[in-house]
Amino acid sequence: MGHSQKDQQDILNKLNIGALNPMQEQALLAIEHAENTILLSPTGTGKTLAFLLPLLKILEIQLEAVQALIIVPTRELAIQIEQVVREMGSGFKVNAVYGGRPMSKDKIELKHNPAILIGTPGRILDHFNSDRFSRDSIKTLILDEFDKSLEQGFEDEMQGIINALPNLDKRILTSATQGVRVPKFVQLHQPVILDFLASKDSSKLAIKTVISPTQDKQQTLIDLLLHIGSTQGIIFCNFRDSIEQVSALLSKNHISHSCFSGGMEQKDRERALITFRNGSSQVLLATDLAARGIDIPELQYIIHYELPHSVEEFTHRNGRTARVHAKGTAYILKASQEILPDFITPSKGIDISKHAPLETPFWTTLFISGGRKDKISKGDIAGLFIKQGKLTKDQLGIIELKQDCAFVAVPLKLANTLVEQLNNSRIKKKKVRIYIL
Repeated sequence: MGHSQKDQQDILNKLNIGALNPMQEQALLAIEHAENTILLSPTGTGKTLAFLLPLLKILEIQLEAVQALIIVPTRELAIQIEQVVREMGSGFKVNAVYGGRPMSKDKIELKHNPAILIGTPGRILDHFNSDRFSRDSIKTLILDEFDKSLEQGFEDEMQGIINALPNLDKRILTSATQGVRVPKFVQLHQPVILDFLASKDSSKLAIKTVISPTQDKQQTLIDLLLHIGSTQGIIFCNFRDSIEQVSALLSKNHISHSCFSGGMEQKDRERALITFRNGSSQVLLATDLAARGIDIPELQYIIHYELPHSVEEFTHRNGRTARVHAKGTAYILKASQEILPDFITPSKGIDISKHAPLETPFWTTLFISGGRKDKISKGDIAGLFIKQGKLTKDQLGIIELKQDCAFVAVPLKLANTLVEQLNNSRIKKKKVRIYIL
């Protein structure tokens, strides 16, 4: 049978996710033990992982047959789930089939049965009707965003599919909306209902509008940051170019920041997150790539510098603050003539004329040219900085250890001295270079 706790941690590491959220933890337990589960949770809370992790536990690695069927309303969702399964590196074959894709391509891929088949209702039914594979081993059925499939008139196809599955023993339905009726043909007897829709307590997330008198929002952004003061947050932009422009603006105003976008090398993206996590940079300047699944601590605010295009982006971005028990603020930066998308409720602009003191961050990051493969541990690094660098425990910030290097947060005031003292030291047997990142 499927995987253990350790495998699960490996999967999370591969996906760059620190830990599961409470919804995912409860969903895992329910789906593993209940025959039928309905999972209601807002968009952007990680439902895909919530059903994939328990699914991998019940699949049988030796069985070369389709064992699980995931039905989705759109091809985008089919592709997205397929990608997540692949990134999980589970060892199970997965394929996505959907309208608009050459049938010949499907046929070739389905010759070797995937353990997990994902698809839109019409296309899946086509394959059923042509008897492309045996349906006897399909024991798990997942209807992801099932309310949307019903909305888009797939009811007959879904009924056809479910009637053709003789050996189902687990059904999982997910939705981001309340009060969806489940048709009789789904045969969802006594489901466990996990409802996380109400728990996104909107009182914890304050949404505030800031109005820029000019089309160009740059000055207003600086005023807003000065108004917020020295706490950490994310500024969201829609384009890589905007990130470059805003980055230049922040540098000119001496606001420490890191940039994170799809155009950057993986290594640079990783470093941006490291300096943000350890407190060396106050602001993360990011595209929507950073709204999903990256590992950063709880933030007190986010700023929509450029307005999101869709309600999903809006929700994902806002989900970076006011998580679980904390409060948070999402600032919407709007030029006076700009029209808000309909999923954002208009409100009066707030006054940001009062400025809080903007302090330089306490920390900065040092790079060390040795890592795990040199048998170096975090303790070794801490030892060097405390014994030879004479730092107290409070002056040693977060240490992040990678395969071939490490990053250490140290007080900005002491950084140059530490580099002079410690560069070319030996840690274990390796002579390491140390410099300010």
